[in-house]
Order: sequence, then C-alpha cells, then structure tokens
Amino acid sequence: MKVKVLKIDGSAGKGDIELNDAVFGVEPRADILHRVVTWQLENRRGIARATRERSEVARTGKKLGNQKGGGTARHGDRAAPIFIGGGKAHGARRREFDVSLNKKVRALGLKMALSAKAKAGLVVVDNLELTDAKTKLLVGQLAKASWGKKVLVIDGESVDAGFARAAGNIVGLNVLPAVGANVYDILKHDTLVLTRAAVEKLEARFNG
Repeated sequence: MKVKVLKIDGSAGKGDIELNDAVFGVEPRADILHRVVTWQLENRRGIARATRERSEVARTGKKLGNQKGGGTARHGDRAAPIFIGGGKAHGARRREFDVSLNKKVRALGLKMALSAKAKAGLVVVDNLELTDAKTKLLVGQLAKASWGKKVLVIDGESVDAGFARAAGNIVGLNVLPAVGANVYDILKHDTLVLTRAAVEKLEARFNG
C-alpha cells in the first residue's frame, strides 16, 4: 500500500512510502478490537480495596455483659457491625482487574487498529522537526492541515523534543513514541500521524 508523505502543515512532502500489508492491510474485526481495548482499560484499574470484616478489626473479644438481666441487647464483643469501629457487615471484597490476553491477540489487535486508520485517518509525515518549536506556530500548521480535533502523533525511537514541547499545551493533540503505540489511543483519535521512523519501527516490531 502506497501512501503520500506529507508535511506537518498538510502540504506535499518528499515522495511516497510503501506500507507493509501484513501490518497496515489487515481486515479489522470488531470483536478482536473490543477484546484488546477491554484488556487495556481493565489493566489500567487499580485493585479494589476490601473493607475489614468482624474477624479483622482490632477490638476486644470480651463479652460486654451478662446474657440476661442487663436490660440491653445481647452482644458477644465490640467487633459487632453496629458498634463504631466494628467490622463492616457484607463489606466490599478485594478485587483485582488483571485480565490476561494472549500476545498474538494483542499483536493482531494493534495491526487491525493501524489498518483501520490506514483505510481512513492515516497520515505519514517525513519527520516532526520544527524550524521554531513554538506552540502558536504549530497550531497554525495543524489548522492548515485540517486533521480533525483529536490527533495522535507517533514518532520513532523517541519523540522529537521540540515538537513535544510545542505540542504540550495543544488540546486534542497527543504524542507517543513508537514503543507506546496501542489500540485504545489509536482508535479514540480522529487522525493517526506517523513519521517515517514510526512506520519502520512498527513494521520491525511485528517482523521481528
């Protein structure tokens, strides 16, 4: 699959780039993408903390008084749920959200996400170097390009420092190195922008 290389302002760049069909030409499947996105979001969650029950609170186990004759309710110890500091009745249990997913399914999901953007919403640029790393100038260039409100830019080994600095305060523009490419971030943005270095890294990631 051939794609024209553009500049950051949307104008024509230097030549074309050939995208590997094994990475950018896979037919997307909603069920695979759903599984990978669910796996990602579940693994972002922390552990749900449990409440302490009657056997876990630090209270005395001594019986409060006589079983009968006191004129009050019968209690075994201070750990009862009705007392302040007592154990929680029917409290929350510890939950861990460490969902497992096969590596092959994860890799397939990323290929499908890239392929979905390759059909509509993929832009390849030569590099992210800016003559002047200013946010105002970058906003102007992106306005000319008309890539939409939510744009994800993926660079190669590391993101160009000047571009990252200029893009830091722009709402809707997110930047990642190639190693951080993931299904959820790719799908939730309108446009995916890859540098030549990012394309090489992503293709090498699967061919390796």
